[in-house]
Amino acid sequence: MNPFLGVFFHWLGGFASGSFYVPYRFVKKWAWETAWMVGGVASWIIMPSLMALVMTHDLHGVITRQSGGTLLWTYFFGCLWGLGGLTFGLTIRYLGMSLGMGVALGYCAAFGTLLPPIAKLFIPSIPCDETIVQIASTLPGQITLIGVVACLFGIGLAALAGLNKEREMDESAKTEAVKEFNFPKGMAVATFSGVMSACFAFALTAGKPIGEASLLAGTDQIWTGLPKLVVVLLGGFTTNFLWCLFLHFKNGTAYQYLSGTVRKEHAALGGAGGGEHGSITPVAAPDHDPIGEGLRVPMVRNYILSALAGTIWYLQFFFYTMGETQMGRFGFASWTLHMASIIIFSTMWGWIFHEWKGASKKTHALIAMGIGTLILSTIIIGIGTWLKGQG
Repeated sequence: MNPFLGVFFHWLGGFASGSFYVPYRFVKKWAWETAWMVGGVASWIIMPSLMALVMTHDLHGVITRQSGGTLLWTYFFGCLWGLGGLTFGLTIRYLGMSLGMGVALGYCAAFGTLLPPIAKLFIPSIPCDETIVQIASTLPGQITLIGVVACLFGIGLAALAGLNKEREMDESAKTEAVKEFNFPKGMAVATFSGVMSACFAFALTAGKPIGEASLLAGTDQIWTGLPKLVVVLLGGFTTNFLWCLFLHFKNGTAYQYLSGTVRKEHAALGGAGGGEHGSITPVAAPDHDPIGEGLRVPMVRNYILSALAGTIWYLQFFFYTMGETQMGRFGFASWTLHMASIIIFSTMWGWIFHEWKGASKKTHALIAMGIGTLILSTIIIGIGTWLKGQG
């Protein structure tokens, strides 16, 4: 066990999660559901299966020998997590990117980190190493919990910076940035999205016997989380596949997988814009099309970019499971580290793409304090976990 290596892996995972949407920015003339499904097949089906087959032993035997309860709960929580990912787009629609991400990830971090050890107080069979009382009864546990609280405080500062930024906009800029801003509705959706997204942490907890079986099959400990991802992400794929299928029927966009041209009714599509269905940033479409270029679809590029986005997205949990194996009995803190690193790196991309341009010094100070607090929280959690390992 090496908690500082674990923190490093969680940072790599956060970088992947905060960066995966960048290739989607350059997907053109595809509906959101088309690009999302191509990326999803890569991230939820191909990459988890491929990496688990290559890096672990007896994948098929490890999974098929699990009890029905283990597989069912792991898959079920994966499906719920998929709902959280889908409604995250609505959170952005009603609150905007800055405030929406801060609120949703705050809920996600709190519920995903603290609920499993709290729930173990009432349901001892939950595959979590310690209850929240047991964690809080030792010095290493107290230090780790301080790190968790610091992380939540940092997320709150990031959300406050986002809210402050949006308050500073004039009405025309605010309408352009968040066309349907609705704080009450946005908070309700953000709560649902955050709680459902936290179910990924529950799914990994439910799938702990899969990792243990993989270790017994001869897999190196650092890779034992990969077989769990096969089951969890299958659940996420189910939810997202059904939603994308519905959108294809609703919008008439299923033809885009095989067509090199876009139908006239979809010619205004500039990119895989999220709208009400997702949070991918759209690319502006041409205002006119004198020679028909606007109807041509860069099929090969779209497939490559969408698959690349999906692969990068998968890498967040590839590194997450590696980091979790290094956190020992304080693995519950892994989710907090993951959420913190996502905000750190997504904010970095926000600066690169000038999303904070024009914000006041107060707003810049708030986001800087938030990021600094998040970085400090990862160090505190690493120290607490390291002390636990020394005991």
